Amino acid sequence: MQTTAYVGLDVHKATISVAVAEDGRGGAVRFIGTIPNTPTDVLKLVKRLAKSGQRLEFCYEAGGCGYGLYRQIVQLGHGCTVVAPSMIPRKPGDRIKTDRRDAAKLAVQHRSGDLTAVWVPDEVHKAMRDLVRARIDAVMQLMRARQQCLALSRFETPRQLMAYLGLVPSEQSSGARVRRSGITKTGNREARRMLVEAAWSYRYPARVAQQKSDILTRQPKRIRDIAWKAQTRLCQRYRRLSALGKRPTVVVAAIARELSGFIWAIGKEVTPAPV
Repeated sequence: MQTTAYVGLDVHKATISVAVAEDGRGGAVRFIGTIPNTPTDVLKLVKRLAKSGQRLEFCYEAGGCGYGLYRQIVQLGHGCTVVAPSMIPRKPGDRIKTDRRDAAKLAVQHRSGDLTAVWVPDEVHKAMRDLVRARIDAVMQLMRARQQCLALSRFETPRQLMAYLGLVPSEQSSGARVRRSGITKTGNREARRMLVEAAWSYRYPARVAQQKSDILTRQPKRIRDIAWKAQTRLCQRYRRLSALGKRPTVVVAAIARELSGFIWAIGKEVTPAPV
């Protein structure tokens, strides 16, 4: 009749302490030694213990080293139990802990059936767990980004709005689009700053300031018409959006977008100077 040897493993990151309890209540308990925690050394250990012809039943505590050791032992054709550390019986006053004593205690308790096993996920469950964790991480990152943007969008100054616009990703602000357009990062920031600060001025009624009238009169009529159309439309739109209860930063962002369209229209009317 084949007997069973119960092998207790005290597993650490670099080493594994090994003890064996022979079958039967009075079976001998012996400490085998400490081996490096590598697949090669574990394989040598298992082959060495299997030479006796006994059925081998391994056990070790669940911990940070994972289930790689469990899978290797099972693939070699032997039994293995991963033990719940919180469920291991302990005698009152037993405070002495060494790797040797822990390994021997696991072997004896495994022989007596006093250990509680934990569920070990297979490769499919492990892959699904990793996928779920990756999705949770992505969702949390998205939530943090939204909270950051919402916190910034409560501010009501042009500088803080520019920070908000810089945080919101868009195809227009992507690096590839900037490289294709030939706009430098510094120039892009400067253009955004000018648009936002100009948009804030449309909270006032449409008018032409005295210091700007001389500049305006020297421009072609078509450009003056576009400029005045922008002035009247954007001032009205600012008041209308504000009356709807929109936050000032949201209103300014909308005005800045439309203002860029008027600037583009004026740019199409301007004939480039000969090089």
